[in-house]
Amino acid sequence: MRAWKLLGLAGILAGVATGAAVARDERVRRHYDAREIRDRLHERHAEAVARETTAPAE
Repeated sequence: MRAWKLLGLAGILAGVATGAAVARDERVRRHYDAREIRDRLHERHAEAVARETTAPAE
């Protein structure tokens, strides 16, 4: 019975840790304003297009 209690406690602690990590990531994500997100997306798109045009055709 003691093993089940420890397993349950470990599960609860894992859930709390996961929730804290998700909350931290959400705060970091929301810190960007719309212009920064748009600029980052444009940069990623330009990099993808550049990789596509420099990749050898098969």
